[in-house]
Amino acid sequence: MALRHAQAARHTILIRKGDQVRVISGRDRGKSGRVLSVNPRKNTVVVEHANIIKRHTRPNPAKNIKGGIVEKEGPINVSNVMIVCPSCGKHTRIGRHELPDGTKARACRRCGTTLDK
Repeated sequence: MALRHAQAARHTILIRKGDQVRVISGRDRGKSGRVLSVNPRKNTVVVEHANIIKRHTRPNPAKNIKGGIVEKEGPINVSNVMIVCPSCGKHTRIGRHELPDGTKARACRRCGTTLDK
């Protein structure tokens, strides 16, 4: 029952891999970086150089893995990040604009320019 409810609550994430985003809340507030991955099922994104977590790994000579403490980026809820507009340079919400050829594109809510190439 809980799984069905979680699937119904899922919505489309307008932030995509490769976008420049800024973290707006949490421990890493104010940091910005590229989106490395998006997980729409869990409603999370992984941002470069934000939410750094430590993993204790065991050495595995067969896979050429050295043991020790590995630092890597952890997931952040998509509600805690905002996209940075490439033209105005400010963090903004994402709107939708219809292009002359009929396709829809993401747009900056501050300056109105399209975010998609």
